[in-house]
Amino acid sequence: MRGVSDAWTGPVLVTGTDSGVGKTIATAAMAVAAQAAGLRVAVVKPAQTGELSDVDTVRLLAAPATARTLASFAEPLAPLTAARIAQQEPLELYTVVDAVRAEAEKHDVVLVDGAGGLLVPMGLRPSGEPWTMADLAVSLDAPAVVVARAGSGTLNHIALTLEALSRRAVTAGVVLGAWPVEPELVHWSNLSDLVDNLVGVLPDGAGSMEPGVFGRSAPGWLTPTLHGVLDDWRAWAENID
Repeated sequence: MRGVSDAWTGPVLVTGTDSGVGKTIATAAMAVAAQAAGLRVAVVKPAQTGELSDVDTVRLLAAPATARTLASFAEPLAPLTAARIAQQEPLELYTVVDAVRAEAEKHDVVLVDGAGGLLVPMGLRPSGEPWTMADLAVSLDAPAVVVARAGSGTLNHIALTLEALSRRAVTAGVVLGAWPVEPELVHWSNLSDLVDNLVGVLPDGAGSMEPGVFGRSAPGWLTPTLHGVLDDWRAWAENID
């Protein structure tokens, strides 16, 4: 099993503690960092819900070698629910497993961008039972990046997500999706409590950066586990404006 001190290659799942935590921007940053390290990167979005395309955002900011969405549903809901409301076929687990493995044969890193949190129902197994991103991590034997908020309440959400992954023997690291321009005591306190699990911190508003600026900056937000260059949290903290 790969630890958080190793550079992750092959399939890497990207999940969140909740919706709107910066998961897609974190995926783009990871794609940039891996490509800057000389790796060929694919981004796979198993299920897109709602009108906005996360893959389009990743293409704009990171321009990975491959970026694809496997299924799209109109309503901004959990993918299995959105499929049912749209009367579309739900996404089948092993369709996703096969697609990710096919990309892993052609790329060094395959970032699999989930939907919402770890246990959101993504689709159905052949047995008819729902599956989640946690199930996909187990099926792929892949590590997971947990993207989370930096402020109040995040420690509990992160702990619950990491515990669910640990029970499934899935290696995991944490990325804070939006570090504020003017951090408060709660942010610094959370950073200290999380530092052993942290593999990255993105600045608030990173997704609004011009792609060239984003591309030059992203490796500095991530640790070598995610092919970035952030290797000293004390130095990072001292350089925050």
